[in-house]
Amino acid sequence: MASHDSPIVSSSEDASHQKTGPHPAGTSIPPKTHDEPIAAYEVPRTKRLFQVTTAVTYCLLAAGIVFGYAALKPIFISEGVYRDLCTDDELDRHVGTCYRQELRHVESPASSVTLADGSSVRLNLMFTVAAVSTNCCALPVGALLDRYGPRFTAMIGSLLFAVGCILLAFASRLPFDAYIGGYFFLALGGPFVFIPSFQLSNTFPAHSGLILSMLTGAFDASSAVFLIYRLLYSHTGDSLKPETFFLIYLIVPIFILLAQALLMPSKSYKTVGELVKQVEEEEPDEHDSDHETQNDEQLEVIRNERRLRRASVVSEITELLGPKAVDRQTKEEEKKQRVSGVWGALHGHSAYDQIRTPWFILITLFTIIQMTRINYFVATIRNQYAHLLGDYEKAVQINSFFDVALPVGGIIAIPFIGLALDGTSTPFVLALLVFVATTIGILGVLPYMWAGYANVCLFVLYRPFYYTAISDYSAKVFGFTNFGTVYGLIMCLGGIFNFSQAGLDTLTHRVFGNDPIPVNVFLLLLALAVGITLVGFVWARSRTLRRDLLEMEAERAPETLVPGGSA
Repeated sequence: MASHDSPIVSSSEDASHQKTGPHPAGTSIPPKTHDEPIAAYEVPRTKRLFQVTTAVTYCLLAAGIVFGYAALKPIFISEGVYRDLCTDDELDRHVGTCYRQELRHVESPASSVTLADGSSVRLNLMFTVAAVSTNCCALPVGALLDRYGPRFTAMIGSLLFAVGCILLAFASRLPFDAYIGGYFFLALGGPFVFIPSFQLSNTFPAHSGLILSMLTGAFDASSAVFLIYRLLYSHTGDSLKPETFFLIYLIVPIFILLAQALLMPSKSYKTVGELVKQVEEEEPDEHDSDHETQNDEQLEVIRNERRLRRASVVSEITELLGPKAVDRQTKEEEKKQRVSGVWGALHGHSAYDQIRTPWFILITLFTIIQMTRINYFVATIRNQYAHLLGDYEKAVQINSFFDVALPVGGIIAIPFIGLALDGTSTPFVLALLVFVATTIGILGVLPYMWAGYANVCLFVLYRPFYYTAISDYSAKVFGFTNFGTVYGLIMCLGGIFNFSQAGLDTLTHRVFGNDPIPVNVFLLLLALAVGITLVGFVWARSRTLRRDLLEMEAERAPETLVPGGSA
């Protein structure tokens, strides 16, 4: 054990886990590599600073780049991507995009060119495939992390990202459809680079929350990359072609690959809990084998070496964690667990048993619906508002505002998300999710500019809050033992069902006469029904769990004798 005056006095299961911020393919636990992790004090402080700075930089450039699709899509349309799919009649009518490019057409009041205002069969399929693959690849990323460590996994990510850049650069020349394939590889490369960076929060355990916020903020801000490209594309008179841009952007995967080879750790850093455990397992001053040493002076030298080594390790870890860090963290975690109301609901159960419960089924249904709504909106915002407002130029204004607000909103939301998840109960958080999602749904069918701007503002704050809340719910309800499997399955199923967007596009175009309102109202009502059911179930179970906890604490409390009474 540590000395009495050491701030490192105990460890708990919870202290060994760090939660991440908002990202669609994230995990709440730093990955555990197959090899023994390294302690941060074994690596020079300056090198650790460079590692964190480098990771934030490449996450900003690659982690969530595909979610900036709304800014990239107009460039592809301008470049005539999939224009060859148009019929002769559509070409004769000088349509801006045809049905096989876009499922809808409206007459722009500013010109005689027919412009698309709906989701595309091919163009938007790029984003659908990217969104699905981003969420589904969490499971293979976790498996690689567990077996080969963060460096190898991130190197794989850099290669995937490079393949995506090359395919998109030469897509117009290749004999096959390389646009969807290129965007698919960009989407795969993001999580392979981003998820291994979580363990860097343990480089400076006393500031782990700040580091995680920087990494998740970089993920959200990375969606601005294509916005910057679109601005450059317009500023240069459309001369910065996709081929040139993506060839230049190959610098990013090369940078990531070199960083992994020359700077980043091959093994994960130890968590706070693992550091504390290291201190507790340090060899004591006296050992069972001491009786084998006959010379008292030699024995004293050996014991003194043990004492000095132990003191050195304790000192290093104490300096790394900060005064009373573990005690403070443990108390904060215990407070969060009590406030949540659902902590430990299914801890200790097998993954098979967990996924058979309403806890899993309801949150998965809610996730499927919400992910479909979120990604559908990202892919079709300009086209929806072109129909709702009856003015393509106004729709472009809202789309442009959205392109800027999406990365900024993700960063602004970070501190408020932490306050909501740590300071309120899980039933309250879920109720807030349902309320905001319903409000967004209502604003999304109102044909007014103010409603469009309000919708975008709420959406960009809701998106990171939603993803982080699902991760938080999974950790609190299902526990850490099966977290990767259960949370990965939730996100994977949610991603797979995103392919339903193609069916929603067809309904909008062929059944509802290009009107997006019926589909949006259907999704709104479906999400509301499932959301109310989820909140009701979790609220009822949280009351039962709280009552069981109070009864358990009462049974464990020592009996107190009344003065003058008898035992």
